[in-house]
Amino acid sequence: MSADTNTHYRLRIADSLLGAQMLFVAFGALVLVPILTGLDPNVALFTAGAGTLVFQVVTKGKVPVFLASSFAFIAPIIYGVQTWGIPATLCGLSAAGVLYIILSFLIRIFGSEILHRILPPVVTGPVIMVIGLVLAPVAVHMAMGRTGDGAAWLVPEPTAMIVAGVSLATTAVIALLARGWLKLIPILVGILAGYLCAFIFDLTGLTATLQASFDPGQLQNWTAPALISMAPVAERAWFAVPNFVFPEWSWAAIFFIVPVAIAPAIEHFGDVLAIGSVTGKDYLEDPGVQNTMLGDGLATSLASFLGGPPNTTYSEVSGAVALTKAFNPAIMTWAALCAILLSFVGKIGAILATIPVPVMGGIMILLFGMITVVGINTLVKSGKDLTTPRNLIIVAVILVSGIGGMKFTAGAFAIEKIGLAGILGLLLNLILPMEKEE
Repeated sequence: MSADTNTHYRLRIADSLLGAQMLFVAFGALVLVPILTGLDPNVALFTAGAGTLVFQVVTKGKVPVFLASSFAFIAPIIYGVQTWGIPATLCGLSAAGVLYIILSFLIRIFGSEILHRILPPVVTGPVIMVIGLVLAPVAVHMAMGRTGDGAAWLVPEPTAMIVAGVSLATTAVIALLARGWLKLIPILVGILAGYLCAFIFDLTGLTATLQASFDPGQLQNWTAPALISMAPVAERAWFAVPNFVFPEWSWAAIFFIVPVAIAPAIEHFGDVLAIGSVTGKDYLEDPGVQNTMLGDGLATSLASFLGGPPNTTYSEVSGAVALTKAFNPAIMTWAALCAILLSFVGKIGAILATIPVPVMGGIMILLFGMITVVGINTLVKSGKDLTTPRNLIIVAVILVSGIGGMKFTAGAFAIEKIGLAGILGLLLNLILPMEKEE
């Protein structure tokens, strides 16, 4: 075997190891979305890998990004699953990918400025804020030990608050003070810390003791519930085909979810610019934002068609690229292949299903607040005067209709909350006359 061949194989091995590291960076956020929304984590792993490969093909392997579960769709997925079920919700999510595809062709025809005219920050910023704020009650309920809708208690409140606090505090500390690779995985570390705390409560019986200190009569004829049950892990096989779920047609889900895709579509530009600034290349020109948007749309539709959450480019992975200076897009191909292989390990999904509700609640408090702040920052960075009548009307209508839960019904058709807020903002931006200074 020649020296050149040896070098080639060593480079391939190095790329595969770096790819596995990139997947590790994305893993916590990747599986968080299906855990919160009721989708299958193994399917999410598969669709993240498959979506990334599709993106690489469309962009001719020029952009070093990894695509996985989008946080922007958490609220509509939760609502959709509760209202229409998973198959119908997947129909709406697939349609969101189709919207990206349509936008990619509009960019080819009219240029990228068309999106900024139709969807300026005065529309996208408030929509992003609504996505985070609508979810706030779910995060609080789970952090206090209740189900997401607050209908039932799952964990005694004192125990839940402590476990959620450990998850939240650890995530915040890692995000603020950690260095190197550790700074890129605050969610994963926070989940591990909360899980360990819950395990200690189960091991020592602290739940019963703590509850008794709040309610002295609680110990009588009462057994503290276990926070962690490993029964699902024992029941699952080591290797199994992911539990793919296919969409069922639903106009209601489509009209509710598609407007949510407005915000991630605009953020796509920022993600492409960010990775370009890291690598020193202009990906808006080559392979072109029309192709990156098309790749994102195809990946999202593919993921949703198989039962996974919509895909988006991961900033954590972009940070890892900046840290390692590993600019070779082939590394993301290896990360995608690793995700696909892991999706066939059945016990991964079972282990993730054992994460206690308060652990996820603590993470969600920070996560949904951060989504809201991203929306605020979108408005601030735009530099627009929000007190002008036009901007004031658009922002006010989006926020109040979205957070207040406004609903429009016409026969069997219904749209509400985030979806309705997004459509109202879009229409107002097109209808209201521009201010003179604009």
